[in-house]
Amino acid sequence: MTTKEGWQGRFFEDFEVGDVYQHPLGRTVTTTDNIWFTLLTQNTAPIHFDHHYAAQTEFGKPLVDSTFTLALVTGQSVTDISQNVFANLGWDEIRLPNPVFEGDTIYSQSEVLEKRESRSRPDVGIVTVKTTGYNQNGKIVITFKRIIMVYRRGQAPKIPRLVPEEKPMVKPEA
Repeated sequence: MTTKEGWQGRFFEDFEVGDVYQHPLGRTVTTTDNIWFTLLTQNTAPIHFDHHYAAQTEFGKPLVDSTFTLALVTGQSVTDISQNVFANLGWDEIRLPNPVFEGDTIYSQSEVLEKRESRSRPDVGIVTVKTTGYNQNGKIVITFKRIIMVYRRGQAPKIPRLVPEEKPMVKPEA
């Protein structure tokens, strides 16, 4: 039997300007997600958690908290963009062209816009991506630029890879 390592994420050397990564996982937003995130962040706007109030708006139903959308789409991008992040340096040009509603499934992709070596840290580089989140109908619900410092290959801290101990099989008693 051969043991093969799982996906380790991209390092600075792996990014090329113009590459587009379609992130593998979609996520359906639930009412619980919306209410918990809204209350966790102390957002008191009733359009996010009061169905009766939201029914009176032009949307007719609750809007998903936009900071949840930002967090979700950023999270979806981690496996492709920032698995080996040293630090997030910022989010810019966040746009929310269409609302997200409870029950929507959100997907995302990121395009590499820029890449440069760090002037102060030789073990990392700086990458700028534009990430786009869209719903199950293909409607864009969020776009943003994100700037990260990402480790160079061989410079990231090692993730421990423990091996389970071998135990002899015990025969069940008859």
